[in-house]
Amino acid sequence: MQKKITIYTDGACSGNPGKGGWGAMLMYGDAVRELSGYSPATTNNRMELTAAIEALRALKEPCSVALYSDSSYVVNAFREGWLDRWTRNNWKTAAKKNVENTDLWKQILELTARHTVTFHKVKGHSDNPYNNRCDELARQAIQKKP
Repeated sequence: MQKKITIYTDGACSGNPGKGGWGAMLMYGDAVRELSGYSPATTNNRMELTAAIEALRALKEPCSVALYSDSSYVVNAFREGWLDRWTRNNWKTAAKKNVENTDLWKQILELTARHTVTFHKVKGHSDNPYNNRCDELARQAIQKKP
C-alpha cells in the first residue's frame, strides 16, 4: 500500500519575469519537510511548476499524493485535461502555438507517472496556513539571493 503524502506548493516572482523562488511542504503523518529554491531569471508560472516538480522529486518511493496549489495554471493542466491535449497535439495549444514551459511539463508528467497524484486548488494569500507557509518559503528564497 502506498504512503499517503500531502504536498502544498507555491511559487513567487519579483517581477514577472524576474527573480523567482518556490516553496513546498511535504507532510506524512506528523512529519513535515519544507523545501525551497531560487532562480535568478524566471516567471511565476515556472516557479509554480518547479515547486510541484521538486516536491514530487523528493519522494523516495511511489506514493499516493494530494497536491495543493494556488496556481490555476498547474492544477487546471491536470484537472481540465490541458496536458492530455497538449501531448496529443505535439505540445501545441489549440491556437497552434508552442506550449510554454514544455521542459517543466515533461518533468512533472514523468514524476506524476510514478505516483498517484490528485491536484487540488486552494485560494492564494488567504487563510490556509500551509499555502501561506509555502508563499513565505518562496519569498524568503528570493530575498536570500542577490
